[in-house]
Amino acid sequence: MSSYIKIYKERSSLCGSISIMGSKSISNRLLILKALYKNDIHIENLSNCEDTEVLKKSLVSASNILDIHHSGTAMRFLTSYFSIQEGKKVILTGSDRMKERPIFLLVEALKKLGSEIYYLGKKGFPPIEILGKKILGGEIEMNAKISSQYISSLMLIASQFKMGLKIFLKGNITSIPYIKMTFDLLTMAGIKVNWKERIIHIYPVKNKGKKYFYVESDWSSASYYYSMAAIAKKSHIILRSYNNVSLQGDKEVSYIYDKYFGISTVFDKDVITLKKKLNFLFPKFIELDLNKTPDLAQTIVVTCAVFGIKCSFKGLETLKIKETDRLQALKNELFKFGVITKITDSCLEITDFYRKKIDSFIRIKTYQDHRMAMSFSTFGLCSNFIQIENPNVVEKSYPNFWKDLESLGFSINSYYGE
Repeated sequence: MSSYIKIYKERSSLCGSISIMGSKSISNRLLILKALYKNDIHIENLSNCEDTEVLKKSLVSASNILDIHHSGTAMRFLTSYFSIQEGKKVILTGSDRMKERPIFLLVEALKKLGSEIYYLGKKGFPPIEILGKKILGGEIEMNAKISSQYISSLMLIASQFKMGLKIFLKGNITSIPYIKMTFDLLTMAGIKVNWKERIIHIYPVKNKGKKYFYVESDWSSASYYYSMAAIAKKSHIILRSYNNVSLQGDKEVSYIYDKYFGISTVFDKDVITLKKKLNFLFPKFIELDLNKTPDLAQTIVVTCAVFGIKCSFKGLETLKIKETDRLQALKNELFKFGVITKITDSCLEITDFYRKKIDSFIRIKTYQDHRMAMSFSTFGLCSNFIQIENPNVVEKSYPNFWKDLESLGFSINSYYGE
């Protein structure tokens, strides 16, 4: 039996204060480093999302069969981690969608370095069997266009190699901020790493002291409040804990919404306040390259749709291999609101609008994708006829999302049935 919610709030004003947990991306990288260096790494404010919990439990599980459900980060990071756990045999599996998400480039790179990994189903996809071995390291070429997580996965374990590792990046580099995040965290953890042009060199660890980390709050999660602040007629939203210096590329959301949607960000210690600019003139057309921040795409596209702004976004090739094909999912669901989109393998354009008054229920399919649910929730400020299927998908990255919306005055009612 499917579940869904009805969500609505009057558009007139949106005011309140929200505390968002630590960044999922930072948390997951630090968990791998803590597993490798045990008592040397200390972490506070870990994310409480499903992806992080799955990774955390998998790292300490006594089972040799690990089901990571929908977590692509866990699949990629654990593949590298278990490949160097000498004598340990592990099978990594996941949801049906996870078995459709490619892992070929990472597995083949690890095998070239000496890992012993076998595909248990379709070649290039999970489930996989890993027999942990000692890896000397050396050099490896990686296609940097497909997923930055493959590169981060190798970077996180490379300091354990006797020879360290040089990674030669080939092709266009996608999601550079996530690779830089890994680079910065390794440096902060006391691991020597150099990045010059297209070569990343991680050195073997000799001496490393204790390091303490406080995980900053998640900017991807903050993006939904930027969208809501833009849509509401009056906005004053406080978000904690954020600052003006961030490891996360998705901090770019503050600049994008300032320039295109009239939402200013006021930084004050570890708090940011989102405010609407007076008499802001919205553009008729927006063109952006989101190669560095693909996780912001759904939020920005939906905001454009609400305001009737045509747009062209490129650099979205990774969206087709996420929890769902996000480009197709956006096209499908926006059409329900009279929004006409055109998609390719790496681009999305809003090309036209047929005027459709929302006077009957529109149910949003979420496709097992947390970002579909959260980005489309902003339509609840436009109509009291919005329904969202399988709302629990938000647990993947932001378990408290619906409760936090209620604290801002949203009416959210849950239902079960067709």
